[in-house]
Amino acid sequence: MAKNKRLASAQKAIDSTKAYPLEAAVKLIKQTSKAKFDETVEMSMNLGIDPRHADQMVRGLTSLPNGTGKTVRVGVFARGPKAEEAEAAGADVVGAEDLAEKIQAGEINFDRCIATPDMMGVVGRLGKILGPRGLMPNPRLGTVTMDVKGAVSAAKGGQVEFRAEKAGIVHAGIGKVSFDEAKLIENAKALADAIQKAKPAGAKGTYLKRASLSSTMGPGIRVDVSTLGG
Repeated sequence: MAKNKRLASAQKAIDSTKAYPLEAAVKLIKQTSKAKFDETVEMSMNLGIDPRHADQMVRGLTSLPNGTGKTVRVGVFARGPKAEEAEAAGADVVGAEDLAEKIQAGEINFDRCIATPDMMGVVGRLGKILGPRGLMPNPRLGTVTMDVKGAVSAAKGGQVEFRAEKAGIVHAGIGKVSFDEAKLIENAKALADAIQKAKPAGAKGTYLKRASLSSTMGPGIRVDVSTLGG
């Protein structure tokens, strides 16, 4: 009941028919967040694409200038010096066949998975487990790489992954409610810029249709897409 009252109170402060400038939307997010924990701020963007067509898929990774405020656990498939490099860079789980066995047993203690190219024979057998969870390493996303140190550091340092869902919606966390407004605004613009740059050649008409911000327990706030930059 208390949660419903908080949500109802927050909704009263927001005009659902209005698209707010980004700065005003961020200010409202911070004003209406009443949860007892540091809520995540998420940005959603409706794109003029049809993800069912391969040439209209939108997916990528980008590093937010101010991080996400979230602790990301990183798992790395590597052997020898590259495994040592991963551990030195701060990877939470490092292994080869032994790590694959743990994953097959249901032990998945990471939020991002990185692999060296020579390990893809082992990782490939885990596709049915890692794929649906969005954890499958992908060379296009920089998660199949010999630069293990760089990939681990990026994942730990505020890198976010975005991927269009069936309805053409992309969403990702851009920080915490406790972040300064300027940092949330900068992160939002960085994500919007990355999504704009990922525009597929097959997309026709208006690409960025709508955008909104929301906190974990709060209502969505429409954002004027013209204020996102790009």
